[in-house]
Amino acid sequence: MRSRYTAYTLKNEPYLLATWHPSTRPSEPIIDDKEPIRWLGLEVKSALRLRQRKVNLPEEPDSDTVEFVARFKVGGRAHRLHEVSRFLREPDPATGAPRWYYVDGSFPK
Repeated sequence: MRSRYTAYTLKNEPYLLATWHPSTRPSEPIIDDKEPIRWLGLEVKSALRLRQRKVNLPEEPDSDTVEFVARFKVGGRAHRLHEVSRFLREPDPATGAPRWYYVDGSFPK
């Protein structure tokens, strides 16, 4: 999650695409270089696997969720993105090594 946030702050679209699960990866551009967005911070609220380790119940070791709040400014106005992201761990097509991929997210109320 943190690496994807950093990629957004650096406008590193190739990294974002490489870490996006192929089943949900967008075909259109993700980042608009002309958009004057300024990222202000990331707060990871919860990670499901951390809670599971504490109670020693790894239900699905190859899937996980992360709840976060990312703060940013556009045109001088502050915004918050609050999301619960889903990730899957699958073999990297190039190396075969396990790798986490962003699948999708939902927005808590």
